[in-house]
Amino acid sequence: MADHIPSEKAATTKQITELTLLYQFSNTMLSTIRLNKLTHLILTALTSGNAMLFGRAILFLRNEKSGVLQGMLGVTRDASEGLQIIGAEDALSSRWDISEEVIARQLASEFCSLVRATRIDMDNDCPVIKRVIFEQKLCLIEDAGCHQCTTCSFIKHLGATSFAAAPLVAGGKSLGIIVVDNPQSGKMVNLDDLHLLQLFANQAGMAIENSMLYSRIEETHSSLREARERLIHGERLAAIGEMAANLVHELKNPLITIGGFAGRLLKGLPGESREHHYADTIVKEVCRLEKMLSDILAFSRKPTICYSACELGEILRDCFSSCATSLEDHGIRLSTNLGEGNWPLLGDAHQLKQVFLNLILNACEVMPDGGQISVHVEILRRKKRTVMIRIKDTGGGIPPDMLSQIFNPFFTTKRHGTGLGLAIVNRILLNHNGRIEAANDGPGAVFTVTLPLAEAAE
Repeated sequence: MADHIPSEKAATTKQITELTLLYQFSNTMLSTIRLNKLTHLILTALTSGNAMLFGRAILFLRNEKSGVLQGMLGVTRDASEGLQIIGAEDALSSRWDISEEVIARQLASEFCSLVRATRIDMDNDCPVIKRVIFEQKLCLIEDAGCHQCTTCSFIKHLGATSFAAAPLVAGGKSLGIIVVDNPQSGKMVNLDDLHLLQLFANQAGMAIENSMLYSRIEETHSSLREARERLIHGERLAAIGEMAANLVHELKNPLITIGGFAGRLLKGLPGESREHHYADTIVKEVCRLEKMLSDILAFSRKPTICYSACELGEILRDCFSSCATSLEDHGIRLSTNLGEGNWPLLGDAHQLKQVFLNLILNACEVMPDGGQISVHVEILRRKKRTVMIRIKDTGGGIPPDMLSQIFNPFFTTKRHGTGLGLAIVNRILLNHNGRIEAANDGPGAVFTVTLPLAEAAE
């Protein structure tokens, strides 16, 4: 009878200790929603000197898209030092906490790096993975034969001997596994340890799922907020565009009147007089303002595209004919390589001509003392047949820090430019399911336009 009483007392003490640990663990799981800190708290609680449960703990989380278990964290008893007890005066309401320094130290450990580099293919025939992940059952491995198994090498890779693996389950779904062992002491994982591990894993699974759900909610909320901001920004831009279009219409009429009267004065004034110079300046500035207003109107107006069958070669040849005078005035030689055959497109021929006119005239402007423009056309043989047009000049190129900005509205490197020419070009091509890229090549710049073909072309 005397021996029976201490035995019952020891069992009661053990149960109280386990219940206290479970209460502390439960309170800890509710203390944070951050997945990173949560995983560190879970593994540190399993290996900390406060509980003295296991020598090492490893966490794998399931990646359904890739079909693997991804090593997330590995903590040893040495790295778990620093677990703090909050509210120690009341064991049932106390919890554990961990500092950012301890988290950083655990992540920097060699063992953690080894774990994070580990991937486990869930499609293999590993009996451990099958039992823990798919059957959602606790697994205790004491047989050395597991280390010679050829289906899975992660046990050998991590140097585990006798170990236990517990599933992380929430809502009937396996989220991952926790693997524990005692490599330094060599202590076997007993049934009491397994029971406590299972209880810990049950709470950890629910806490991890809550953290993941919270992260998804945060991401969704952030996406909705960004979408709302883009919508508001779009509405503001639309309002500005409408205002700009109205303003342009109001300004163009007086500008035309001013330019007309200035032109009449210019014709009646002596060529060498100051008045002739003033009138000439007015005419030139009015023309520049009219072009600027036309560009703003073209950019702010919702484009109307008349899709019809057209042919790229005809568009380019028409464009070359329109540019002939500018090329001659600038002393620029145009070389073309349009190849043979045709390139049928489905689009607005007028707008596509505007694209190539803009690019060629821009090239003329950067070569006032002459140079060369080459236009090369070729078919890209991909699943969807596309045609590529490269327009290259010898005008000195584009500053590298400006390459990423030249298609932005109102960005210009010209003294009197509006910064809308290339922005309009880019929008036209996007409306035709095409794209444009700019780069420096040799002594100048090259613009590459890609457009989808309407049908297979030889």
